[in-house]
Amino acid sequence: MAYRYAAAGLGLVLMGLGAALLLQEPSPWRIALWLAGAVVVHDGLIAPLVVAVAALTGAFGPRLRGVPRAALIVAGSLTAIALPPLLRPGRAANPTVVPLDYLRNWLLAMAAIALAAGLYSGTRAALRGARRRT
Repeated sequence: MAYRYAAAGLGLVLMGLGAALLLQEPSPWRIALWLAGAVVVHDGLIAPLVVAVAALTGAFGPRLRGVPRAALIVAGSLTAIALPPLLRPGRAANPTVVPLDYLRNWLLAMAAIALAAGLYSGTRAALRGARRRT
């Protein structure tokens, strides 16, 4: 129980430090608006999507239903990291700052995540079917 109080105290201290650093920024409201938007996107889009996939995949059994959930968590995390360059397409003032095609690379990463999840699920299902036949 003492660990829980220590973790809560440390969390409060870190939140206070974050608020102090935020107020030192020249335009703290833009950052606060971005953080509020992140909460809305998470609670309004990502979390319901994961819950819906969990409900739909519940019939596949405990071994296979975690794969789509894990793929969604990885895809959501990667999207959250890639969102700023995805939302600001176009040329930067300094072309060496963001020299990559983020939309193409993000789409390739999403396809790789879906392919890996599909291959894993298909392999597991095929191996389970082969074991049942023997």
